[in-house]
Amino acid sequence: MFMKLKKYYIYIMTNKSRQVLYIGVTGNLEQRIWQHKKHLIKNSFTDRYNCEYCIYYEEFDYINEAIDRETELKKWSRKKKETLINKLNPEWRELVNERGYIRV
Repeated sequence: MFMKLKKYYIYIMTNKSRQVLYIGVTGNLEQRIWQHKKHLIKNSFTDRYNCEYCIYYEEFDYINEAIDRETELKKWSRKKKETLINKLNPEWRELVNERGYIRV
C-alpha cells in the first residue's frame, strides 16, 4: 500500500486584463483557486483586483520549500515574473481552476 505524500504549491494568479500578479502558497491548489474565484476572502488583494486565473504554479514536497520560493518570487520585479510565466505558459492561459488542472 502506498501513502500519498502531501504536496505544497506556489502559484501566480492574474486578472482578466493581466494587469495584476498575485503570488501565494497553499497545500491544496484546487481548493485555493476556488476560494479566489468565489471571492471568499473579502477585501483581500485577489478580491479587490479580481485575480481569478491561475497562470503559473510549482509543486513542492515540503512547506518550507514552498514558502521560501514564494518569498523569493515576491521580491522579483514584474519583468522577471513575466519571464518566468512566459517560459512555461507564454499565452498566460489558465492552468488550474476549481475543477482541477487544465491541460495546455
